[in-house]
Amino acid sequence: MLTRELLGTDLYHIVHWFLVYSFLGWIAESIYMSICNKKPTNRGFMTGPFCPIYGFGALSVYFILRPYSRNYIVLYLGGALLATIFEYLVARLMQFIFGSVWWDYNDKPFNYKGILCLESTLGWGLYTILMFGFLQKFVVRIVDSYSYRRGVLFGNVIIVIVAFDMSVHLIREKKETLSEGFDVIKERWKDIRS
Repeated sequence: MLTRELLGTDLYHIVHWFLVYSFLGWIAESIYMSICNKKPTNRGFMTGPFCPIYGFGALSVYFILRPYSRNYIVLYLGGALLATIFEYLVARLMQFIFGSVWWDYNDKPFNYKGILCLESTLGWGLYTILMFGFLQKFVVRIVDSYSYRRGVLFGNVIIVIVAFDMSVHLIREKKETLSEGFDVIKERWKDIRS
């Protein structure tokens, strides 16, 4: 199964690249937010060190823009646009599921409803250049540094842990959102009855 190809790459590598990008995204976000907050901050919404949004985002941008890997202007503009669209779609999905978005750009200039901002869009373009110029090679080296057999075992264990961690946090978040929603309904019902 993991030897099947998708988008010209076997599933084994796609899964492992996803895991590495999710981990690297967590590191980058946690360092950035720790500096901003002036205290250690776990930026992931899960307990473990993974931000799956970075895994999905990085691989989406990589596979869509790979034909333009030598054209840095197209990479920059395409990466900025694709990542911003992805960020917007994730924000809308979060609003639909949880009633809120887990980031807020309202204090940033040129923001759109607090879910997008020019600073991040420009940053996504830069990250795309870095990904094609350096990061993807680094990620490939990491994944190729261990045997396929160990990789399958390692990948399966990590996926189970991440899936469990994500499920627990999604259930907890949804429960809190539902509880808050019921509190609002109770308050409105009291107002109507009075």
